[in-house]
Amino acid sequence: MQCNHKNNSHIKYHKDQQVALFDKENTLQELLENGNPLPKLKEIIDFEQFRDILEPVFENTKKKSNAGRKPFDPVSMFRVLFLQRLYGMSDPQIEYHIKDRTSFRDFLDIQSVDDVPDEKTVWKYKDALAQSGTYDELFKRFNGYLDSIGLIVNEGKIVDASFVIAPRQRNTREENKKIKEGKGGDLFNDNPHKKCHKDTDARWTKKRGERYYGYKNHASVCRKTKLIHRYSVTAANRHDSKETDNLLVAPPASAKGEAVWMDAGYVGMESVAEAKNLTPVICEKATKGHPLNEEQKESNRKKSKTRCLVEHVFGFMEQTMCGLVFRGVGIVRAKANIALTNLVYNMCRLVQIKKYHAEWIVC
Repeated sequence: MQCNHKNNSHIKYHKDQQVALFDKENTLQELLENGNPLPKLKEIIDFEQFRDILEPVFENTKKKSNAGRKPFDPVSMFRVLFLQRLYGMSDPQIEYHIKDRTSFRDFLDIQSVDDVPDEKTVWKYKDALAQSGTYDELFKRFNGYLDSIGLIVNEGKIVDASFVIAPRQRNTREENKKIKEGKGGDLFNDNPHKKCHKDTDARWTKKRGERYYGYKNHASVCRKTKLIHRYSVTAANRHDSKETDNLLVAPPASAKGEAVWMDAGYVGMESVAEAKNLTPVICEKATKGHPLNEEQKESNRKKSKTRCLVEHVFGFMEQTMCGLVFRGVGIVRAKANIALTNLVYNMCRLVQIKKYHAEWIVC
């Protein structure tokens, strides 16, 4: 007599259970214990502080009639854009992951996948903020909050820049020549569909033998808190030192002579810093036929112990935020992308400060 193994084989394996009343809460708790950062971000970051900035911009995204789906709440849509930038996702990816991930829906207070904005809606809201330049206002608003709790301090700044990679273009030599001459706007006018896919603002550059295409995120970072104080966005071929004046701000009288650390690429910018009552601390640079002596090398090593802290900022963007990458076209959208990157970084840094350096916060 043969034994029916097919009917009995399930006994030695884990049996599927029915959904329990508190399964969602248990799932979220397990995710938190396994390192999910979103509950803390949701608890600490007050996204409502941006409502008065967001609502006027998103008025343009509303439909002309009341037919169909109602418009999304501006603050909720900004939370979607926050998640998208934090995890480095494209528009289709963020739509899919909100539907798929319990932690995302909990962060957004979405109960049903029917309430998830589709990829075209995400693009529409994101582009409305980009075209209006609103990301700069959002960054200033949040830094105003950081200042109110004592985290914008005048204990030294570090200035540096990082590449933001853009999609590479495939142009003819003649087209590239015109783009370099600043005449890119005159190209592809006979083919509007092609033109909207051509980035005539991004540029090629080379550093340490490696070629990069895209833009640069120039930043001034607080030495103590590692929060981004100011930033500017340029094409990748603009030299770091040329943005020094835009990044430095004269400190209050009580902090006159505040130190500013910069690498050797900023040699020659001493006068710019001194004109703003700042003390430049710049690594020395070797030149052809004039290598650094041992004393200069030792001096650079001491300066770099502080200057290298800025790499923690760009490292967080590169690793945790899935890369300094821009998927759009044009300097306007690139500025918006980088502004949002810097804002999201500062928000995440605030959570870290509250966890590890709560004594820095004055209220």
